[in-house]
Amino acid sequence: MDAFPGDPVLLLDMASCTDRGRQREHNEDALACDAVAGVAVLADGMGGYAAGEVASGVAAAQIAAEVARLKAEYPAVSPADLMQAMHDAIRRVNTQIYRAARKDPRYTGMGTTLVAAAFTGRVAVIAHAGDSRAYLLRDARLRRMTKDHSLLQERIDLGLLQADDPAGDAVRNLITRAIGVDPLLEPEIGVHAMQDGDLLLLCSDGLSDMLSDARIEQILQSLASEPQHAVRELVEQANAAGGRDNISVILIGMRLGDRPRGDHH
Repeated sequence: MDAFPGDPVLLLDMASCTDRGRQREHNEDALACDAVAGVAVLADGMGGYAAGEVASGVAAAQIAAEVARLKAEYPAVSPADLMQAMHDAIRRVNTQIYRAARKDPRYTGMGTTLVAAAFTGRVAVIAHAGDSRAYLLRDARLRRMTKDHSLLQERIDLGLLQADDPAGDAVRNLITRAIGVDPLLEPEIGVHAMQDGDLLLLCSDGLSDMLSDARIEQILQSLASEPQHAVRELVEQANAAGGRDNISVILIGMRLGDRPRGDHH
């Protein structure tokens, strides 16, 4: 599954946008993007201002940096090795945040949801914990690539609720998996084949709670060739719908092309 010298490779175009929304005083989301290293991380902090901001900032920066270092040292890293590296990086930052939250009263309850994507050859390794999501727009159709780790999703899976049932609002934001909360956290990680023209969207629940999947699909369809415009439009539309939470999006456009001369990532 690795790219061989001379093979077309996925060239990445990353755009991102984050906004505190209409009803929050602070932005506790954090983003880290490195198109050259092929890694993007989005974290949605929780535990109140300062604590949530610290957790998301540490998680996004450290996980992106660890993956970027691996990619620099091993340009043809295998998908399996990249999965392991992502797993190890998330577990390390989970331990760090968990210990800090128990050690310092200011950080009690500190944690963060996370969604991250890293690329090698023509595949994406996608990891998540919580209700930050990854979506794929392919052939003008949007599909969700992650399943929320939430009480609402568990009840949907058990057939106790429909996804659009207003009764689910009471448990919508009760997360069953997050970084910094459980010392034995296991992130969910998968490998996905990518194609020329794919668009990968990473977002916090500040977007997905405000806009339906159908509305997100419409926006991405109309602005597929303009990622920077698309991320701003998604945030603006989420704010127009109420902006109840911080809103963060990363959009990654993919096209097959020749590896730039001298580029080993």
